[in-house]
Amino acid sequence: MFIVTAKEMYDIDKFAMQEIGLDGKLLMENAGRAVAEKITAMSSKQEKICVLAGAGNNGGDGFVIARTMMDQGYHIHVLQVVPDSKIRGDASFHKRIYENCGGSLSLFDGIDGTEVLDADIIIDAMIGIGVKGELREPLLSLVSLINQQTKKVISVDVPSGLPADEGTVEFSAVEATYTFIIGAPKISAFLNHTSPYYGTWEPVSIGLPKKAFQLSTSKSIWNETNVRDCFPGRKPDDHKGTHGKGLVIGGCTEMPGALSMTLKAALRAGAGLITGATSEHVINRIASANVEATYAVLSTTDGFINNDSKVNVQDYDAIALGMGMGRKAFTSELVRDVASEANCPIIIDGDGLHHIQPYLTSLKRRKSPTIMTPHPGEMAMLLGANVNEILVEPFRYASEFARKFDVYLVLKGMYSIITSPEGKQSVNMTGNPGLAKGGSGDVLTGIVLAMILQRQDVFDAICNACYVHGKSADLLIKHQHSHHDLLASDVIDGIANVYRTIS
Repeated sequence: MFIVTAKEMYDIDKFAMQEIGLDGKLLMENAGRAVAEKITAMSSKQEKICVLAGAGNNGGDGFVIARTMMDQGYHIHVLQVVPDSKIRGDASFHKRIYENCGGSLSLFDGIDGTEVLDADIIIDAMIGIGVKGELREPLLSLVSLINQQTKKVISVDVPSGLPADEGTVEFSAVEATYTFIIGAPKISAFLNHTSPYYGTWEPVSIGLPKKAFQLSTSKSIWNETNVRDCFPGRKPDDHKGTHGKGLVIGGCTEMPGALSMTLKAALRAGAGLITGATSEHVINRIASANVEATYAVLSTTDGFINNDSKVNVQDYDAIALGMGMGRKAFTSELVRDVASEANCPIIIDGDGLHHIQPYLTSLKRRKSPTIMTPHPGEMAMLLGANVNEILVEPFRYASEFARKFDVYLVLKGMYSIITSPEGKQSVNMTGNPGLAKGGSGDVLTGIVLAMILQRQDVFDAICNACYVHGKSADLLIKHQHSHHDLLASDVIDGIANVYRTIS
């Protein structure tokens, strides 16, 4: 499923009409009918429905919705929120058909909102992706009136007043109960500060060709279909070496569990051979819980690993480093040398991100893939930016960082954004608040390591790992745990459930 900006959506519509030959009136008819079908499934003919219709495509969709539901016997009234002079083109065509069919319509005078107050269901088809700047009167007061109601509010494409793109903080918008998105989700559906306005959302298809999306956007949602299409299988003659030899470097006296969870997650996720490189003290603490792993002893200073005992990085097919290693300055040399000497993919997480920050430009010289997995706070540290800046424009920051330093980036969050060095982006939507616990990131790193070791494209491997990690938590919440009691170690145990569902 594709993700688009407002401009990309306009370009897709234009391509569909001018290059493919689809008539705009037909696309509007398809959109309105698709949304009407969804609304009829959640409403009754005894309910009063008010359609708020604006100018442009969004208003035109509203007229089609109203006509379609009216013809099916629903109690529909359209409140037009802009003057007649602003209803033009395809929207004007569908308004005329609605009126010719005997549809009920009135003009909003900027004062009286009786139609909104009397309705049981409000359908918001006022603005869509065409909003420019903050709402002005009388729409500002109308949106405020809508948000004061406890009624079911259904927005078409994007809640009116809400920006479709990232980067905007100040706005007033409809707080929808449901949003039926036309064609493809817009970026604001995945941002912390804008996604709540959508309520429960679902995209509807209106017949736009796949080719139009492929030419216009490189952003998509990674879903179960994607996983099934590229998930690595097992052959009868496979052996442990077939599925990779991985190394995990991390841990310290204060945080042995981080390394332990990464090791266990990598093994559970399907890695063939996994070695943990850490201090002798940490090995003694975690070995009994990870009997399938092997270990390499590293030298330490005050319980933290240093760079005195070199790791033979050439012996491994992929390396993960950083989990629970602490932030002592002398450990930075170890991280720097592993990153520069390893001729295999490396995954940098946790404390490793802090250590690599001074050496980011050196990552461009690596011949093998580099994967970095920061949460927004770590991303802000890497960029020297403010966390709120990252949260407002995560797609842009992730794309610019990945391109600049030639890395694969997993910007973790409610919706994790996976970005390739070329700027291709996918969003993972699995996962839930139960993952907001210490150790969840360590588990994800272990799954990423296991996936990188399998026979699959690097970008696909990272996306699959994020999906498996979140899906494990989702299945556990559904069947065994709550958001409160779910632990990172539970997520490791839940990997088997995910594999059974996609195999």
